Amino acid sequence: MPFGILDCKKMEVVPGTAFMSDQDDLPPEFADIPRDQLKHGTGRYKDVILVPQPSDSPNDPLNWPQWQKEMILLIVGLSAAVVGAYGPMLSPGFVEVASNLNITINVLAESTAWLILCLGLILFITNPLAKIFGRRPIYILAIAIMFITSVWGAAVREYNSFLASRIIAGIGMAPYEVLVQCTIGDLYFVHERATRIAIWNLFLLTGISGGALVAGYIIERDGYQWTFWVCAIFFGVLGLCVVFLVPETAYRRDSVVVMAGSDGEMKLGHDHDVQHVDEKDMHTSYRVGGGGEVEKKKTYWQSLAIFTGRYSHAPGWKPFARPVVMLFFPAVMWAFLIYGTTLTWIVVFSVVNAPLFTAPPYNFTISQTGLISLSPFILTVIGELISGPLNDWIVVWLTRKNRGIYEPEFRLPLMVVATILGVVGFFGFGATVQYKTHWFGPVACFGLANMSLVFASTCVFGYIVDSYKEHNEEAFVAINARNLLTFGLTYFVNGWLDAQGPLIVFSILGALFLFVCLLTIPLWIFGKKIRSAIGRNEWLQRFMNDNN
Repeated sequence: MPFGILDCKKMEVVPGTAFMSDQDDLPPEFADIPRDQLKHGTGRYKDVILVPQPSDSPNDPLNWPQWQKEMILLIVGLSAAVVGAYGPMLSPGFVEVASNLNITINVLAESTAWLILCLGLILFITNPLAKIFGRRPIYILAIAIMFITSVWGAAVREYNSFLASRIIAGIGMAPYEVLVQCTIGDLYFVHERATRIAIWNLFLLTGISGGALVAGYIIERDGYQWTFWVCAIFFGVLGLCVVFLVPETAYRRDSVVVMAGSDGEMKLGHDHDVQHVDEKDMHTSYRVGGGGEVEKKKTYWQSLAIFTGRYSHAPGWKPFARPVVMLFFPAVMWAFLIYGTTLTWIVVFSVVNAPLFTAPPYNFTISQTGLISLSPFILTVIGELISGPLNDWIVVWLTRKNRGIYEPEFRLPLMVVATILGVVGFFGFGATVQYKTHWFGPVACFGLANMSLVFASTCVFGYIVDSYKEHNEEAFVAINARNLLTFGLTYFVNGWLDAQGPLIVFSILGALFLFVCLLTIPLWIFGKKIRSAIGRNEWLQRFMNDNN
């Protein structure tokens, strides 16, 4: 029972558990493993066994040059940042935009809610398609839609057309909210992922907060239409980068994992064997640089192919049904609740900030309302700089203390920090606005709530990526069903705020946030047993496996 995590005696290797470090004090069941045949990290990670084990192919994304991996992450990360800005960028100018479109603030808030609803629903289509046909065609289609709807939003002057542009934009936004995490899983090893997830979060969350910061000045000086024109410029440039610099990252590899052999001892096998333990077909040897012929490296122009084959051979309906099934996995439900409540409450800020801060006693202008986002912007950057590297360091430290055995639960300790920041942020915002304190109070609490999301999302996505590495896409779709929750709350939150006031509203939100964060405790204790139970469920394994 390492660090309070209940062990499982019913499986030799529980899905998600990995053997990462070369150490002399390994448990007896790992004593006969030929560690010298496994590929290791470099530099300060030279004693870390790479998980997953890359193939010998130069076309395996895990084998790509580090500069190429970071460039791909930069491009899709910047795209996610502009996507993040697109949704709430009008929030500082809600009063003026509503006036220009001859609608009320509540109706304008509803347009944001409809965008979020479309985004949440379309994920159940785009991500299964990415699972089947790869990430690249979905990325290209999505950024093309964002470019078109940005031009559309800039040109329109009538609300119904404006609403249509926002709803269709949700289709383009969806992949950049979810697929980036899958791309990180494609490109990076376990010990590298938390830092890269933090980088992606940095792009997305600073886009959300920084977009409103810049948009306030644009709306005040040039009108809200120019916020869309600026987005169109960014999407045009980034679209070209996606087309010419982001090849397909999905790859079908028969990775090496630790598994139980026919004699009960731990041996080296392949992912396929973990899910299909048929002793007659089991591969129990793996030799780096072994006798097989290594495929030729694709040329640059070959790598730009939009369609590169199928990456899932499951029946057509299965990839679309799997996210619904995965939502009922306890760990995925936990992630849905943590990420869903935290991000939804953050979105609420973007809907209510303009009515609260443009009214007495603050009487902010549009640009000043936009400047409120400077607080979450700064604290998000600080949080990302800390959370990713700290999470990776905690994982490596706990793994070494656990005799080289990695458990995905090692991603969860930073939820303590997320809980403290969120409680202060949500309860504090409601109290400071209710009692009309100096503007610094609610603005600081707004920033702390956003910083909480940074730490929470690093834990959530790191845990899910490592626990269900073969089903990241499905898990992320299930988690992002939180958009349905966000839709419901943003649709009526302004009326709720008018009826009960900010203290009651944000106290209720804060209490719900605290409750779901406390669910991390049973996940830490029982998480490994849950992973084992799912791994031993034959129906689930058949349903989730492409080869059945």
